[in-house]
Amino acid sequence: MKKIYFLIILLCFQSALSAQSIDKVEAIIGSEILLTSDIENQYNQFLSQGVIDAENLRCDILDELLFQNLLVHHAKIDSTINVSSEEIDQEVNKRITYFESQLGSLDKVEAYFKRSVESINEELSFVVKDQFFSQKKQSSIIDGVKVTPKEVKTFYQALGQIDIPVVPTQVELSQIVVLPNISQEEKKSIKDKLNSFRKRIYDGEDFKVLAALYSDDIVSANNGGELGFVNRGDLVPEFERAAFKLANEEVSEVIESKFGFHIIQMLERRGEQINVRHILIKPKFSSMSLKNANDDISKIKSKIDSSYISFDDAVKKYSDDDSKNNGGLIINSSTGSSDFSLDELDPTIRYMIEKMGIGDISDPSLTKSNDATQAAYRIIRLNSRIVEHKANIVDDFDVLKEYALSDKRQKIIDKWIKDNIPSTYIKVSEGLSDCTCYNKWMN
Repeated sequence: MKKIYFLIILLCFQSALSAQSIDKVEAIIGSEILLTSDIENQYNQFLSQGVIDAENLRCDILDELLFQNLLVHHAKIDSTINVSSEEIDQEVNKRITYFESQLGSLDKVEAYFKRSVESINEELSFVVKDQFFSQKKQSSIIDGVKVTPKEVKTFYQALGQIDIPVVPTQVELSQIVVLPNISQEEKKSIKDKLNSFRKRIYDGEDFKVLAALYSDDIVSANNGGELGFVNRGDLVPEFERAAFKLANEEVSEVIESKFGFHIIQMLERRGEQINVRHILIKPKFSSMSLKNANDDISKIKSKIDSSYISFDDAVKKYSDDDSKNNGGLIINSSTGSSDFSLDELDPTIRYMIEKMGIGDISDPSLTKSNDATQAAYRIIRLNSRIVEHKANIVDDFDVLKEYALSDKRQKIIDKWIKDNIPSTYIKVSEGLSDCTCYNKWMN
């Protein structure tokens, strides 16, 4: 799945870059132009993702690209919508860092795209800027749109049987997590290493260079340890408390968080926003600490199996994960609920629960902690399983609410397009007149 996602990102990026070249202009929408290459690159991208070449695919792409350009044009003349250079730089850096992490090095990124990083940066900045304008304008159009329970019911009743969405199999899981202990020797070794870096920085060495060479945070290390501007509340508490106390260019003492051990350098503060660099060193667990953790969770499982203690009580007493405060429930970070479709689960967990019944508890397994920061042993209880079915208003109200909300937003967007076409200069090539959307955009 990750490979497919990466390929899609690369294809989007290649399409965006090649669209910068001069070719035939297919449409003008206010201040924006649409090129033949824009349409063809999107078309080829869909084909690469396995989309069947439907007769109307190019026309659907044309309609969507005209809409995006209409958004960009109106965003640029809307005084309430601003896109800062900091936003653009941060997003461009994030994308190039992602490419670097996937391809292996900046040299390989340059080789793949057949251009320098500077050129990629410059061209991608234009693409990202327009994407931000489009996103912000669309958000402003549908901002605050909500649906009432009555509207959800009306939406559901209006659906034909063939249009009722299918809800995939959903499961709810609880867990007990036991983390291996970090030895005092390992803690001391890491702190000594970070303190030596701290001294070298105050003696004149560049924090960026040390972060690039030694930080275990691969993503930020590729950017000299820099995180970019973040808001108060975005960072883990221990890191955030230390970071907000720093003066510009000051380097913190060694900080321990769930990710490992850090030193932090303040770059800039803007009220409740900060931009910092950090060097992260993750602890390495000895085979003995892993064995001890495995022994501990095996004993917990035995106590539960023998009814010496209930699973729920064992969560409160023994679990090392924050989920213990929620009865051990594993929360889906994408939705904020405790429900997961099978595709959303880590493959190791999916395999583990495949043949479990409701209320069954798995054998201990070595996996990653919930935030994927370190090795962890866990046992899992299957709380519920709802098999794939067509949505109904009683059991799947939240699912239907999202569909109804999406439908209402689309109608608002369609009205906005209809209202703004007459007041916007639009010229579409007659070569595209076979598309059913042509007349809409030329009205």
